Amino acid sequence: MASHSILSLEFPVDDIAVVSINDPKKGANVLSRSVLDELEQHLDTLDGRDGLAGLVIRSTKPGNFIAGADLREFAADVDQPDEAVAKVVQHGRQLFRRLSQCSFVTIAAIDGLCVGGGAELAIWCDRRIMARNEATSFGFPEVKLGLFPGWGGTVRTPRIVGLSNGVELVTGGESVDTEAALAMGLAEVAAPDMLLDTAIAMIRSEQESNDYLTDRQRWSGPITISETELGFLGATASAYIQGQTKGHYPAPLAALEVMLGGAGLDEQSACQLETEEFVKLFGSTVNRALLNVFFLTDRNKKPYVPESGNKDLKPREINSASVIGAGIMGQGIAAANVKRKIPVALGDASPESVARGVQGTISEVSFNRKTRGPDIQRALDFAPLVNGTLSDSELAAADIVIEAIFENADAKRDLFARLEPQLGEQAILCSNTSTIPITELAKGLKHPDRFCGLHFFNPVRSMPLVEVICGEQTSEETIATAVAYAKRIKKSPIVMRDGPGFLVNRVLMPYMNEALLLLEAGASIKEVDRAATRFGMPMGPVTLYDTVGLDVAVHAGEVMSAAFPDRVEPSKILPAMLAADRLGKKNGKGFFDYTADSKGRKKPQPSEAAQQIIQSAMGTAQADIDVVDRLFLPMLLEATRLIEDGIVTDVRDVDLGLIYGIGFPPFRGGIFCWADSLGTATIVEKLKPYAELGKRYQPTDMLLERAKSDKKFYE
Repeated sequence: MASHSILSLEFPVDDIAVVSINDPKKGANVLSRSVLDELEQHLDTLDGRDGLAGLVIRSTKPGNFIAGADLREFAADVDQPDEAVAKVVQHGRQLFRRLSQCSFVTIAAIDGLCVGGGAELAIWCDRRIMARNEATSFGFPEVKLGLFPGWGGTVRTPRIVGLSNGVELVTGGESVDTEAALAMGLAEVAAPDMLLDTAIAMIRSEQESNDYLTDRQRWSGPITISETELGFLGATASAYIQGQTKGHYPAPLAALEVMLGGAGLDEQSACQLETEEFVKLFGSTVNRALLNVFFLTDRNKKPYVPESGNKDLKPREINSASVIGAGIMGQGIAAANVKRKIPVALGDASPESVARGVQGTISEVSFNRKTRGPDIQRALDFAPLVNGTLSDSELAAADIVIEAIFENADAKRDLFARLEPQLGEQAILCSNTSTIPITELAKGLKHPDRFCGLHFFNPVRSMPLVEVICGEQTSEETIATAVAYAKRIKKSPIVMRDGPGFLVNRVLMPYMNEALLLLEAGASIKEVDRAATRFGMPMGPVTLYDTVGLDVAVHAGEVMSAAFPDRVEPSKILPAMLAADRLGKKNGKGFFDYTADSKGRKKPQPSEAAQQIIQSAMGTAQADIDVVDRLFLPMLLEATRLIEDGIVTDVRDVDLGLIYGIGFPPFRGGIFCWADSLGTATIVEKLKPYAELGKRYQPTDMLLERAKSDKKFYE
């Protein structure tokens, strides 16, 4: 075979062919057009070979069977006319369908990740065998890209595993492990080192029984299901999907419709229906936005290259960590390390705080996702990795030391002054501050080059973002080390320059502040929060105030107000709330009153006292308020100022930061992607009615420049 071939064909025994896939240039095998062409050539070769008993398709790349289609090729087609898209989809499916019509048995031997187009290739084979290991899984994640399987996945899957299982697999977008695949009749299971032998044995057995021919016949017809069952499945699945997607993601419902509609058709007609409906979703606004998110996350996984372009920069090795501050945040950071087998020293000011911190950390790492409860074995395995200590020398002995105490610059600097002289020569010191400039915290350090910001988001276990902040004297090697470390503990780091609020809080603040100004202008809490959640935010800004704490919000607001006095218009509401000892969820009273339910969860109730505070702060009520514009346009403008100020240089960093840091709706692709879907010229027009509200609504140079020719932020 030519050296650039990704597929190889061999015959371990005369009458059995094995096609192995392995792309040496990529970390994962993907189905590009050239790979599909190679597969077609191999099938042509095998069709002309007499006496062939079977074909096994496998991967020789560890931990990876096929990770779907090549999405870059896919994305290049989003502007193609529907007929051209339909042609591409049909070509791929016709190729896979050949696997169910060969004159010999076809088997997918799956070891590792098998998703998307890879799962569709496997589903068109007569049989599937999965390796019994943690790396092996099977799924259709297409709904997460605003699509559904288009190469026959919606047709073949329910015919093999039943309509109910098929609907769950395709509309849910989650992968199943080998045991679940075995239970639903999707695949047989074998030891990883016996995969090929098991496949060959299965070919021999199928040739004797001819069961595969019976199944081919059955699977090519309609699905046997009564009208009553079909109606019930449709109603329950539809209600569940609506509850999960809130109507923002059209693909799961479209997939459900296709599968219900195709159930009563023969295979060929069901495939035709799949294509017709797939084409409607392909290139839609949601599909483009979710593809953008995919590429943002893919870009974030690539090795870090500093601004200087020095590709030879080697991060230092991190084999131990210290976290100082054993509160909720410190526990979360410690747990993230322990889960990745990095030993942690956890410190605080008192033995009681340290003990609580260690207990909280072990409690988090011992949680078993499958049983949804504590796992004694996990606790025993991980406990030796956590060292609760009051000793500065023990805390300073780590390769990376992360300060996570309360937001007070003097307290942080006092801590650094104590610890820095005891740090190793290679150790880096980091602050988890959310508001205090890193350059300011570095004052007084002997080695400011080995100091940076490492800002985690709460709750750490579920928030992927880490802001890596360069102080004026932070070295490139320190940043490269912090980035590599964040990735090692399975976080998504974004590197930025120092500045008030860094990236996320700086862009979030105008949105949060505007929510208060809207209340002062006569909008109700319900209107403001509902507009935000309908836009796709995980919670409304007023609810978010109560969640983070009004005292914390006031402090953050003061930092931003001092930094940008010309465009931060302070609200009268927050100081009045604090004066009335209304701190939010933490003390049971904020914008809402909180009462505990039977399970101890705090439930918000409308508050008369909060309403009186809002009313006393109200100015002249404004008519016809467009709450969405008022919340999100100032946010977008601040994002453009962030780029103009050089805090980050790429709109993609802002978009990923907001999706991962505040839950900006992925189906909008990020704030700049959302702005592009509206058009920059349209946004300038939208801002005009708000000119009298001052600088916070004034278009920036970056926006005006693009609006001249309606140029996009994503060029």
